[in-house]
Amino acid sequence: MSFIMAENQEELVMWPRLVTKKILGERLRSNNNFVADFPSNAEASSLLDISSLGSPSLSENNILNQRKHNFQNYKIFISTWNVGGIAPQDDLDIADWLDTPNNMCDIYVFGFQEIVPLRASYVLGSENSKISMKWNSSIREALNKKIQHCLEKQQYNNKLGRKQKTAEDEKAIFESSIPEGFRCVISKQMVGILISVWIRSDLRPYVRHPRASCVGCGIMGYLGNKGSVSVRFQLHETSFCFVCSHLASGGREGDEKHRKSDVAEIFSRTSFPRGPSFDLPRKILDHDRVILLGDLNYRISLPEATTRLLVDRKEWNALLENDQLRMELMSGQVFEGWREGLIKFAPTYKYCLNSNVYFGCVEGQKGGKWRAPAWCDRIIWYGEGLQQRLYTRGESNLSDHRPVKAIFTAQVQVSSTLKGLQKFFLSERFDQITTKFDQMSSSDKFRCRGRSSNCKKIH
Repeated sequence: MSFIMAENQEELVMWPRLVTKKILGERLRSNNNFVADFPSNAEASSLLDISSLGSPSLSENNILNQRKHNFQNYKIFISTWNVGGIAPQDDLDIADWLDTPNNMCDIYVFGFQEIVPLRASYVLGSENSKISMKWNSSIREALNKKIQHCLEKQQYNNKLGRKQKTAEDEKAIFESSIPEGFRCVISKQMVGILISVWIRSDLRPYVRHPRASCVGCGIMGYLGNKGSVSVRFQLHETSFCFVCSHLASGGREGDEKHRKSDVAEIFSRTSFPRGPSFDLPRKILDHDRVILLGDLNYRISLPEATTRLLVDRKEWNALLENDQLRMELMSGQVFEGWREGLIKFAPTYKYCLNSNVYFGCVEGQKGGKWRAPAWCDRIIWYGEGLQQRLYTRGESNLSDHRPVKAIFTAQVQVSSTLKGLQKFFLSERFDQITTKFDQMSSSDKFRCRGRSSNCKKIH
């Protein structure tokens, strides 16, 4: 029996959607809550806030009066993985997934889908942060292991002498610095979608205005079983936005229209605060560097038998000519201005669990959803200032999806004032304050390298 009377049939049909929007609106708009590492000592943080420092005496050329800008290149690691509701085991090691130890990046962005099973209790209930903490703990451990590996290799090569170092070693050691550690600048979860961004500790002082924005596109168009979690921040003078998405599923004809609708909703409903000076980008496409990653669920518009035959023959180009996302990118509609790197790897979905065999390829196989192979898991980018260096997949058989990763070089605008101050911090004059800073930050550094429980919630 209904206690709410609708005036007409249309209102009755719309009522569940309106109720859902009302109940969950505040929850999905709680975008100012996210997990991050940050210095417990405010003085230590402000000590390295170079943007607030400045004195003409620090620069030989009085660079404070020259408001010129320079660009520096930073390497960004992007990863997306639908883990199928399977929690990370204690022995899960993702260190190998972070590329080779000779390719240390400056920023690491991890996107996950279905970190929890998409059952009603998870979709409608309170957020389960224990699983996201496990993933963040695995990430922290893997990044620290990567750093340790680089340090050990550097020490070993120093003993051998520079003449015996390979070209690859030279590039790893001398062209890129080995950071002391990585800090989580923002981590945000919505139901099964999780995005976690980590940055070199020495770059953390130059990160400002981190924020998150969640958009639910699932049941009734608002629940978080599908949708996106977007995060943004400013590094030096350049704004970044990373969008982790899980779009509508389905391999039937016409299902791609639901995915297109989800993308339009995400671009329309995602918003960030303008900041105290009202000069920060508000929408996704307003940012300088934008990368979208996730289980986009786009399929191959071919008969299943034809798709499987071409997959067996590894005829990727023939398959990509009928890939729905590629066609969407070329149509220039909802993805106008977006680009994707060249795909040279096998479709990432759908595999039998704990197997390298696509589902449906085993005779007599029963149960589960019948899906033809497809490149569901993708990484695309928008605008200028980004150059993709790597685009490939991993081979972990934890779920029915294979993880996908990319490495980008991003141009970041750095003011000439800041570059001059950086030189100062590398000079002998800066040595006078390093001892004091070490004393102030030692306890915080110890906590940063600990378990993920040391991540603090930002409000």
